[in-house]
Amino acid sequence: MVEVIITHDGKNWIARNGILSVAAETLEILDAEVRKLIKQKIYRKTNEKMRVLMTFDNSTFPQWMRQYAQHYFNRIIEVDS
Repeated sequence: MVEVIITHDGKNWIARNGILSVAAETLEILDAEVRKLIKQKIYRKTNEKMRVLMTFDNSTFPQWMRQYAQHYFNRIIEVDS
């Protein structure tokens, strides 16, 4: 499983880790871009599905809001070969 951290800069969603960094205006576009980069940058065997765990950087939330948004933005996407 590949793990990336998600943040939002006020305009774009951003997903990054040590291998990739991508920004997009919507989560749907972000998912598509992450899938594309995973296929380009990470070696995978044929017909193997890869899961990408995308966790939101909760430190970017205001302190008072963190108790209400514990896992709200966490997501998992699958990448087909």
